[in-house]
Amino acid sequence: MSLLRDIIGYSFIVLGVIGLFVPVFQGIAFILIGLAILNQPKIRNNFIKIYHEIKKYKINKNNKK
Repeated sequence: MSLLRDIIGYSFIVLGVIGLFVPVFQGIAFILIGLAILNQPKIRNNFIKIYHEIKKYKINKNNKK
């Protein structure tokens, strides 16, 4: 059961990361659902750090245009 939960949680997180770049998906919603399913503080904190780095990259990329 734990393996299935991990697969589903990581799948939502992958969809969320894709959603950060594709405007059709709600990336943050998928990431939050995946993190809620995993509900492991260490994993959650790592993905929050990655999300903030991606967001900074997107903001910097938009400012250069």
